[in-house]
Amino acid sequence: MHRLVIVTPALAAANNGNWQTAQRWARMLRSDYRVRLVAHWDGPADDALMIALHARRSAASIAAWRRAHPARPLAVVLTGTDLYADIAHDVQAHASLALADRLVVLQPLGRLALPVAMQGKVEVIVQSSPGQPALPKTARHLRALMVGHLRSEKAPETYWAAARRLRERRDVRLDHIGGALDPALADAARACMAQCPRYRWLGALPHAQTLARIRRAHLLVHPSRLEGGAHVLIEAITRGTPVLASRIAGNLGLLGEDYEGGFDFGDDAQLATLLQRCRDEPAMLARLQAQCALRAPRFAPDQERADLRALVRRLLENAR
Repeated sequence: MHRLVIVTPALAAANNGNWQTAQRWARMLRSDYRVRLVAHWDGPADDALMIALHARRSAASIAAWRRAHPARPLAVVLTGTDLYADIAHDVQAHASLALADRLVVLQPLGRLALPVAMQGKVEVIVQSSPGQPALPKTARHLRALMVGHLRSEKAPETYWAAARRLRERRDVRLDHIGGALDPALADAARACMAQCPRYRWLGALPHAQTLARIRRAHLLVHPSRLEGGAHVLIEAITRGTPVLASRIAGNLGLLGEDYEGGFDFGDDAQLATLLQRCRDEPAMLARLQAQCALRAPRFAPDQERADLRALVRRLLENAR
C-alpha cells in the first residue's frame, strides 16, 4: 500500500479551512493508502506522493520534496491567498507552481487566476460537505451569521459596518464566529458589540457547534476579500442555509455568477440592503434558498472523493 503525505500549514489547533480540507482528504484516501498529515515534510524515504496545501506557506516542504524525489509526484493545492495575492509577487509561491506536477484549485474560476503557461496543469476538485436537513427558523427575527476568523482576508469590517447601518432594526440579528487572529480586529469586534446590541461576536467555537449555528441561521454572510473556495459556503448550502457573499471569484466559482445574494466587495450598504430585503421580503429569502438548493448536489462527498482518488491514481500511475 502506497504511503502519501499531506502537508498543511494548519493542523487541528488552527481549526481553519486548510485543516478541514487536509483532514477530510486524509479520510477519503485512507481506505486505499497510508496517509499522514504534517505541517512540514520531514523526509521519510517511503512517501510515494505529496499533496501540499498552500504554495507559499508550504514552499519549503515542496522544494525539499522535489530535491529529494525528482521523479515522485507532487500536487499543490492553491488557496485564496495563493491565487489572488502571493503568486503575483512571491518568488517562493511561484516556484511551487513550477515544481508541481498538478495544481489543484477548489472552484472552476480558480484556473483563470494562474499564468496561462500553468493552466494546463490544473485540476478542479470542488470541496464537499454531508447534507443535513434544514432546521426550522424563528419568525421573530432574521438571524445572520458570519463564520470567519478575525483577519483582513475575511473582511469583517464590512459585516460590522452593515451591523451599524442596521442597529435600529430589532428584527435583524448578526452573529459572528471566529478566533481573534488580529488583536486590532478583536478590539473592533468588541467596539461593534458595544455600539450594536444585536451584533454578537462569539469567538472561536468547535466545528460541531459552528455547524449547528449555521443550521439555525436564516443566512450565512461571507464578505471576504479573497477566497480559494470557501468551505463554509458549502457547509451552509448543504444544510439549507442560503448565503450572502462578496462578488469575488472564489465565491462566484461556487455560487454561480448570476447568484442573487452577491454584493460588491466592501460595500456594506449593499449588504445591509440585502439583509433588510431578506427580512422584509419573504420571496427574496425563498429565492436565495432555491438557488442554493440547486447548487447543493455539486457539493456531494462522493464526487469530491472520486475526483481526489482519480487525481492520486493518475499521479502514481504516471510516476511508475
